[in-house]
Amino acid sequence: MRNFVASTVNNMRPSGIRKYFDIANQMEDVVTLGIGQPDFATPDHITTAGIASLNAGETGYTANSGTVELREAVSTHMQRLYNMSYDPLDQVLITVGVSEALYLVMKSILEPGDEVLVVEPCFVANAAAVEMAGGVPVSVDTSPEVDFQVTGADLEAKVSPRTKAILISYPNNPTGAILTREHMLQVAAFAEKYDLVVISDEIYERLVYGVEHIHFAGLPGMKERTMTLSGMSKSYAMTGWRIGYAVGPQAIIAAMKKLHQYLIMSAPTTGQVAAVQALLHGEEDVEQMRQQYDRRRRVLVDGFNSLGLTCFEPRGAFYTFPSIASTGLTDEEFCERLLLEERMAVIPGSAFGRSGTGFVRASYASSLDNIERALERLERFMVRNGLINSVTTPQAVSL
Repeated sequence: MRNFVASTVNNMRPSGIRKYFDIANQMEDVVTLGIGQPDFATPDHITTAGIASLNAGETGYTANSGTVELREAVSTHMQRLYNMSYDPLDQVLITVGVSEALYLVMKSILEPGDEVLVVEPCFVANAAAVEMAGGVPVSVDTSPEVDFQVTGADLEAKVSPRTKAILISYPNNPTGAILTREHMLQVAAFAEKYDLVVISDEIYERLVYGVEHIHFAGLPGMKERTMTLSGMSKSYAMTGWRIGYAVGPQAIIAAMKKLHQYLIMSAPTTGQVAAVQALLHGEEDVEQMRQQYDRRRRVLVDGFNSLGLTCFEPRGAFYTFPSIASTGLTDEEFCERLLLEERMAVIPGSAFGRSGTGFVRASYASSLDNIERALERLERFMVRNGLINSVTTPQAVSL
């Protein structure tokens, strides 16, 4: 019998994150800094709103685009934070997480063979979303020398007559990098020069440290050509509720809605009710969690640096991205041996694109106790394998 699986799927690279989760799940006493999920429970008042919705029998479909209440809450959220006006009826679409929104926008704008400039390192699904929509992802590498920020020159080196869009994701997963206004203006000028769509994944918009998040669509002339993707998962500790949203030009939102109608019907009703509560009344919760992440961030960065694993300062999201070049190991060798020898899980940087090679991603969406245990195990691993000459005490770094 012939192989019925499509070659496009067979040729698609599997997630580099899942491999380490699968190994870790078969082991006991694993300390993981690999998962990109808040360790906080969803705040009680948000959960209560969802439960009340269930108890009230609100278990049917909503409008395809999402409830009017949630679309209005998203519109209010954008106005309050960025002074940006989006029509809740025509310029806002509620999706099943940002992952669905990412696929929908790609499928809505790409003809077969169109190219998308994908700034890397980036989330493992970014290039895959382009491929699934029939497009061609073109990697645009960034480097630690510029704190993993993309420049106009980087984009110019990869543009072609087939280029249709640019996909950026700042604050960034996996590096924790943010994009300064100077570099954003370079991207904006490039997009205008070549008449491109900018897809800006801003799911970590609320989790920044010592800087202000700049909404890309708020730059001069960019609202008309920018699709902004965000959601509830990271900032509000609502990963399992599966609520994302897209805001942008009416024509693209209408095309996305058409696909969404056939693929999904509507995002989870209970999650939408909870999301309204979060957007309208969750500001204090976001700030409390952000402060905890900030404290953990400083401990983990200092710990890596004290062990000779050079780590630039991440200013957003909840990830660190230390270099393991000093060990002489590849990032995959480092991660596999660390997991098997010390039962500590981090993710190889190469899983997030070519320019992530030689780095590892470690998340601080984990308790301080867990982070300190992880640093102790990492130190043992480094000493045992002769990767550092003397014992250090990263857990003693000032909290």
